[in-house]
Amino acid sequence: MRLVMMLLVALALPLSAAVGDELTTKPSKYPVKETVDRLTTALKEKGITPAARIDHAAAAKAAGLELKPTEVLLFGNPKLGTPLMQTDRHVAIDLPMRVLVWEDDAGKVWIGYTPPSALKTRYKLEGRDEILKTLAGALDAFTNAAAN
Repeated sequence: MRLVMMLLVALALPLSAAVGDELTTKPSKYPVKETVDRLTTALKEKGITPAARIDHAAAAKAAGLELKPTEVLLFGNPKLGTPLMQTDRHVAIDLPMRVLVWEDDAGKVWIGYTPPSALKTRYKLEGRDEILKTLAGALDAFTNAAAN
């Protein structure tokens, strides 16, 4: 039994480290709904129409379950995403970009997203550094506008 526990702990460590390295998080001073509304506004001001807004807490409630406020906003720019998909079509599973906004157990609101650097590593996106840099800057700016 002890060997099994040690093996489970050893297997779990790289997974938790990988997940932590692949999510950029920052606090928001607004409630979840308002944060996502602010993100939507910031995107629309730059001519980007969100593809979808998913309210996981509302879906949980409809199923008779409880979940603290948790929403995901999907959005993209074909001028940035298409060249990445031309390099490796598999990156399409992570596009359009997604921003997660959630309330933790202490009532603090957070914004999280997969940084473009993680996409570069995951899909070996060589020769697309300028696009990834532009995408990283845009995600940072949009989420800062939503959070502050």
